[in-house]
Amino acid sequence: MINRDVFYIRLNNMELQTERLMDPSLKTRSVAIISSHHPSGSIISLSSEAKEEGLCRGMKVSVVRKMSHGTQLLPYNQLLYNRINQYIYRIVSLFTPVVEPYGLNGFFLDMCGMRAIYGNMKNTGHSIMKRIQEQVNIFGTTGISENKLVSRIITSVVPDLIHKVDNGYEAQFLAPLKPLLLPTAKTNSIQRILRFLLIKQISDIQSMAKQSEEFNILFGIYALALSEESKGYDPSPVTPPLFRNHILEQRILPEDTNDETILHAVVRDLADQLSFKLRKSRQIADTVRLEIHYYDGHTSYCTGSITDIDDVSVFITCKKLFRNANKRRNKVRVILVDAWKLRLYVDQKNLFITKENRGMDISKAIEKVRLKYGFNSIQTADVLHALNHN
Repeated sequence: MINRDVFYIRLNNMELQTERLMDPSLKTRSVAIISSHHPSGSIISLSSEAKEEGLCRGMKVSVVRKMSHGTQLLPYNQLLYNRINQYIYRIVSLFTPVVEPYGLNGFFLDMCGMRAIYGNMKNTGHSIMKRIQEQVNIFGTTGISENKLVSRIITSVVPDLIHKVDNGYEAQFLAPLKPLLLPTAKTNSIQRILRFLLIKQISDIQSMAKQSEEFNILFGIYALALSEESKGYDPSPVTPPLFRNHILEQRILPEDTNDETILHAVVRDLADQLSFKLRKSRQIADTVRLEIHYYDGHTSYCTGSITDIDDVSVFITCKKLFRNANKRRNKVRVILVDAWKLRLYVDQKNLFITKENRGMDISKAIEKVRLKYGFNSIQTADVLHALNHN
């Protein structure tokens, strides 16, 4: 039987490391990377020196300025971080062709069959991290196990540069850890149940899952996933971007807000980005998911489908998903739209002028301008205002 080795490389505080790479004078200073310089902006990443001054992620810029006059506030530089991420992606791809980026700060590597080439997997992990440090001067940690779930959790709780959990010891490794490390446990309804039952460790979930009938009644449709995750079971494959068959767009708001005018403008911008890419690939999406991430860490979402890919139709769908997902009054920090199950779009021509084909004609006319001058060459006034474009 071939051993399945899955690496997860976590680039700790990559945004801050990148800023210090660009400006070495920041290396020993108190630094916070913020969503916006507006008083309602918030901290996205921060240095240990900033933490020592009492600052923390999510803290408002107005509060930061009162608490610490010495902390340097840097705006979130998405383009710079993306370039570094792509460069590191090319480095880790030298060790295996099967690499899946996980946000800006992480990469899953499928090293199945690579023992015959590289030998000891922990030594291979050291070689990868050494290559990244030598070429980019970015530091991180690596978790190794037989699946993505456990490998990622390793880097969240183990400070070692390289740590490996051997096959068969996943449940034992997870047992003393906090339940919220499991993806299903982060679901709002499951969180409430776990708090009510005073569940403090994953071992408690493992014990409860042995009483399958009661466990299923208690956790309903989430019971199977929660039980398997608690034991460290995760069959999902490492999926390279070219084969992921997703279109993903997200926006970090310049400042946390629950202003409906601004939020709807951001949804419009995301919808325009999505429809632009769908038309470019001539595809529709059987499933589209809109996620809302609030400033207090909670997440809400709603799913639907996209059958028409003109700007107006996609915006109407996204607006409906946002309205159904946004049931809280708390301020929003991030809105994300993820479309998958993509399939070919058949454009049926109609001899008569209808609202639908008029909308597609307008969308295609706008698309020509954007293809020539860039996507942001045409924006509505509300989007420009919401995203603080000049």
